[in-house]
Amino acid sequence: MPVLSVSNAEEYQNLINADRTTAALFAADWAEQCAQVKDVLEELSKLLGDKLQFISLNAEQFPEISMKHQIEAVPTVIFFAKGSAVDRVDGVDVAAISSKSKKLAESASSAAATGQSLDDRLKALVNTAPLMIFMKGDRNAPRCGFSKQLIAIVNDTSLPYETFDILSDEEVRQGLKTYSDWPTYPQVYVKGELIGGLDIIKELLANKELETTLKG
Repeated sequence: MPVLSVSNAEEYQNLINADRTTAALFAADWAEQCAQVKDVLEELSKLLGDKLQFISLNAEQFPEISMKHQIEAVPTVIFFAKGSAVDRVDGVDVAAISSKSKKLAESASSAAATGQSLDDRLKALVNTAPLMIFMKGDRNAPRCGFSKQLIAIVNDTSLPYETFDILSDEEVRQGLKTYSDWPTYPQVYVKGELIGGLDIIKELLANKELETTLKG
């Protein structure tokens, strides 16, 4: 299936809300690089068109949409899953566009094979262990200051826990924000229920309620 040129805002909305993951190219007629990226998407659509749909729209003709997604330069490719932006590539980075497209196509194939929706997958993940921490990096190598602080606090309780590196899976990273209505990381779950992030953990520690809360 070739790259579909979007002609109006309603068509765009219907396409990105579809069940299939969508790669949307924000382009401009005057930018030669956009034609190069569109050619790449045309080739990818031949390979992955059964799992992903590829669309393009003129960023200048859709200023509200472009502003909403913070399109500061063209070309920009944004990947959508059921209406939510799950990843993006700014500029001409053919390798990144290809690898992200293939990764999302693999996720779509895996979900189709298991019949598992993203919500089902997230529910299973937050229940992987009685105490689950979603963070940047893992317990042995936190990759942000907030995650490092949180792991140090939880380690002091000596309670068993598992971690999930949100940097390893963009679909989980974005999906969990919506699933739990909590926009930042790290996130701590006890028996599948969100406790909160670092600030909440610090508050529970200060109130001497942390260990009891984490035990559930």
